Amino acid sequence: MQGSSHTENTDRHRKIGKGEDDENRDEIQKSDDGSRSRDDDLAGCGSSKEASKTDTAESGKEVLKVGVECAYPPFNWTQTEETTTTGKKAEPIYGTSQYAYGYDVAVAQELAKALDMDLEVHKSEWASITQGLDAGDYDVIISGMGRTAKREQSYDFTDPYYYRTNCLVVKKGSGLEDVKGLSDLKGKNVTVTTQLGTGWVDLLDQIPDATLGANYETTSECFMAVNNGIADVVVVDEPTARAALATNPDLAIVTLDESDKFKNDEEMTNIGIAVRKGDEETLKKMIKGLEKIGLTSKEDMDKLMDEAFKDVPATSIGG
Repeated sequence: MQGSSHTENTDRHRKIGKGEDDENRDEIQKSDDGSRSRDDDLAGCGSSKEASKTDTAESGKEVLKVGVECAYPPFNWTQTEETTTTGKKAEPIYGTSQYAYGYDVAVAQELAKALDMDLEVHKSEWASITQGLDAGDYDVIISGMGRTAKREQSYDFTDPYYYRTNCLVVKKGSGLEDVKGLSDLKGKNVTVTTQLGTGWVDLLDQIPDATLGANYETTSECFMAVNNGIADVVVVDEPTARAALATNPDLAIVTLDESDKFKNDEEMTNIGIAVRKGDEETLKKMIKGLEKIGLTSKEDMDKLMDEAFKDVPATSIGG
């Protein structure tokens, strides 16, 4: 991992389903530099801060301040150019000379236009993205965030603006490309990984006879772990996997059969806009905006996602 602090630590690996206590499980979900799992960070105290008054730009319009990871293609990424590969307008990242684009940013742009607001994109690491919302740095999160029951305890969400499918990513030539379902992994003793602070972490236990490797801050690091032989399987969503394969030809996507896939993973398929708990004004505004732009059917969502794929850069700048 080129000197990364996330290097695999074999002392933390375990066979899944052996009955270790919760303390060991929590320790495994930490990154190797000792930081907390982002499941803790993303279940923050969203109701601890009153909703901030919307700022007004020089144009006289209200400002839609959006928190985005900007490191999760095709949902969002960072680039140096002010336009995308196909000539679309990328959005300036507040306080930097960089720009953001992707499915999430395209949705934010359409929302701002529909609501007659100016858009302001704030880049945040995934580990602290809800903390920025709590602090009032921005008013909404549009960043590929699954609408989970745990998060809904601390934040309010709109209905989904995207529905995604979960999948596995493996290395070509590993003998895992022909896997059709989770049961096919029984006895293969694969090492599995995913992104910290996501609902995918809770799905890893469903892979039979698997060893839990280190989880990573970004999906890019997860894919690199498979490329480098540190892990055998990444659990992630299909759009992110497709984007990874565009620049990583040594990887392969495994689509699981309906009868042999993850159970109870619906929470990780529904992507919603998050606002502070109790901020009814902003929530209603986002709901109204989604209705105005008509992003309600899976067909429309996939069409916009296909457009985002056209602009994913060969190399995006991470968090």
